[in-house]
Amino acid sequence: MDEASRIAFNLPIVDRPIYWFGVMFALAFIAAASHWNLTAKRLKWPKGIGSDVAMWIMIGGVVGARLAFIIANWQEYKAAPLTIFRMDQGGAIFYGGLIGATLCCAVFAKIKKIPPLQMADFGLSGVPLGQALGRIGCYLNGCCHGKPSNSFWAVQRGNEHVLPTQLFESTGTLLLYGLLLYLYPRFNIHGRIASLYLMAYGCLRFAMEFTRGDPRLKHAGLTVAQEVSIAIFITGLALWILSPRLNKKHALA
Repeated sequence: MDEASRIAFNLPIVDRPIYWFGVMFALAFIAAASHWNLTAKRLKWPKGIGSDVAMWIMIGGVVGARLAFIIANWQEYKAAPLTIFRMDQGGAIFYGGLIGATLCCAVFAKIKKIPPLQMADFGLSGVPLGQALGRIGCYLNGCCHGKPSNSFWAVQRGNEHVLPTQLFESTGTLLLYGLLLYLYPRFNIHGRIASLYLMAYGCLRFAMEFTRGDPRLKHAGLTVAQEVSIAIFITGLALWILSPRLNKKHALA
């Protein structure tokens, strides 16, 4: 994808390009923050806590996702260290962001004395909405693209046609968000929404890796992302099984 098509608009005074990746990243944050604010209101949590959670998740997610991408592509950044800060042009690994956001949410829950499983449900319920918009940003930016294909849904990227893997994942995460939104008020065991997200997204990402056409880190016949997806799924399954007992333990504490 050429440079011009990646630019959403130019700031008129300083003539600085604003890239689609940055625009969609901002929209993803606004959408997810709106979800958390509305959910906090429905849960009758203190005013402003939804925005606080959004800020903690954004900080942890951005730092974690960028750090993971830099580590995975260190040779490239070693040669041009200043590009480390050019996140507006793309360059993030979601699982790194998930780990970073989880750590920040754990600290926030400890400070606010919110049960960990309740915070996990709250935080992860809005993540797939942000992912859906973020992957559209990847599509517009030309990163995270699919394999070359002659199928009818292939899209042009430079001089070749590739699978729009970003849009496949965007659709999948949007459907997952709808499912979590429907089930959230219907689950009475804290941790079930979080576990369902982990299992569902683990499966989705594992499948999406087979369609990716950009360079992938591999180990033992699988991409590293697939290995992490398996670990994420197992974590979600364990949480689903253990959540009733963990809720009772917390209630007795």
